[in-house]
Amino acid sequence: TFQNIRLFKDLTVLDNVVIALEQNQTYSLLSSFLHLPSWAASREEVLKSARDLLRLMRLDHKSFDLARNLSYGEQRHLEIARALATNPRLLLLDEPAAGMNPAETAGLTKLISWIRENYHLTILLIEHDMSLVMSICERIYVLDHGIVISSGTPDVVRHDPRVITAYLGQEASDV
Repeated sequence: TFQNIRLFKDLTVLDNVVIALEQNQTYSLLSSFLHLPSWAASREEVLKSARDLLRLMRLDHKSFDLARNLSYGEQRHLEIARALATNPRLLLLDEPAAGMNPAETAGLTKLISWIRENYHLTILLIEHDMSLVMSICERIYVLDHGIVISSGTPDVVRHDPRVITAYLGQEASDV
């Protein structure tokens, strides 16, 4: 997902997820035009999967709303649903909490943790909200001006003098 949300804002919430799911379908163009049984079965499977993802994101009650009418936090959840619809092995999240209020960020933190545990995905997270990072990451890499200055568990990184100096602007002994 991206810092700036990229949805089909003039399509419904359901259609946004269906589009992401369609990439994995194998029916022919002809079968879709003629609504052959292979297309119909595939279509039902796609719709069920889309509804399941929307239920997971707590957006199922907004399936037929236009994506543009969702709150910012809901749009972010829809974007994550679309990413999950592609069956990734690696989920890249670029500042998913950007622009969110504290309540939305707390919900997002729980969601990302749940996804990691239940989908067994590797998640690469780029984020400036340290409470979110520290609460969900198993391993953290800290960059300062594009150079890795620390890596390790949240506890190791939290107490690294280089991180404290780079991000708090003070010597570690002053903290």
